[in-house]
Amino acid sequence: MSNAEPELLTINPLELKFPFELKKQISCSLQLSNKTENHVAFKVKTTNPKKYCVRPNTGIVLPRSTCDVIVTMQAQKEAPADMQCKDKFLLQSVVANAVTNPKDITQEMFNKEPGRIVEECKLRVIYLPPPQPPSPVAEGSEEGSSPRQSLTENDQQNGSELTRTFLETHDKSSEAKSVIYRLTEEKAGALHQSNRLRQELELLRRDISKSRSGGVSFMFVIIVGLFGVTLGYILKS
Repeated sequence: MSNAEPELLTINPLELKFPFELKKQISCSLQLSNKTENHVAFKVKTTNPKKYCVRPNTGIVLPRSTCDVIVTMQAQKEAPADMQCKDKFLLQSVVANAVTNPKDITQEMFNKEPGRIVEECKLRVIYLPPPQPPSPVAEGSEEGSSPRQSLTENDQQNGSELTRTFLETHDKSSEAKSVIYRLTEEKAGALHQSNRLRQELELLRRDISKSRSGGVSFMFVIIVGLFGVTLGYILKS
């Protein structure tokens, strides 16, 4: 009998494939199909029982029914060389009585004796690379929305951000222009006031010169000093 064509149980798949990840328990499943009219007892063995947990490792598959077997690999601290695994499983099956239940299954039922047919199927263990995370595009797009819609929403958000930045820059530019205009007006007013004071001083000087052509009076010196202080204050502001 070949592994691909069992007579009692059909096993799917014939290879135990584990997406290998360090320090993580990994499980895979087998489906046992009984296409006969007999009750079939099965037992699962492995070459490395400390590494794997099989549930159930023994059982009864009813006629024209199926049974699922879960094989769990314990968390591994290191990866094997070249990701190759030498572990193997052996699934034995034999015809059982209709009154047999899983608690009645013993090792002696699978001993090869005259008149008893014990089918055996060897299963390989294959390590697969761990699953890759989804692409950023798949994560960013919401369910039911297309990439084109997502791009349109992003364009709208970017356009709003640019508009807000432009308005803020425009407001700051207008404020700066207002300050410059105010300072220019104040400077022009100060220069105008300075010119007016200079003209008044010149007229006062002429009047004093006419009235006292003999020398410079003390009052004239005071006025000149006040004018100089006033002019200096205006130019500083």
